[in-house]
Amino acid sequence: MRCPACNEIGKDKVIDSRLTESGGAIRRRRVCQACNRRFTTKERVEEELRLAVTKKDGTRVRYRRDKIVSGIRHASYKLPIDDAAIEALTDDVESELFRDHDREITSREIGECVARKLRDVNQVAYVRFMSVFREFNHVDEFAAEIQHVENHAASTSPDQQSLFGE
Repeated sequence: MRCPACNEIGKDKVIDSRLTESGGAIRRRRVCQACNRRFTTKERVEEELRLAVTKKDGTRVRYRRDKIVSGIRHASYKLPIDDAAIEALTDDVESELFRDHDREITSREIGECVARKLRDVNQVAYVRFMSVFREFNHVDEFAAEIQHVENHAASTSPDQQSLFGE
């Protein structure tokens, strides 16, 4: 491992290893023996390397976890969703994707999976995500999606407060 402070390679020592909350990665605390700087690394299975994503225009790209994290971060901007919740949500999405798909997946399937999981975490973040995912161009599309969210919330949790707080 290369030290982020002094750029020495192979002069680090692992001082602590722990599973992440979801168990999908190992967090390692390291110390560089050249400069004594401490840093953290995460180790995860390279499942994403085998998964290709087919985009809307037909092009194929390799799967990238950071794109899911970025989409969730944008949708949850200034909402009470912390980094740990975003990582847990992303881990949950990845678990489903890798369980159900072996080599290839469409960007639409990824978006639908993220949306389904995000709806249960925060309704406002869900509507924001859907507005970009479905490329809303009119207020009517927002209103229809909000109505859909409220109907879903009422059917799954009757005591859930309305999105508009009636």
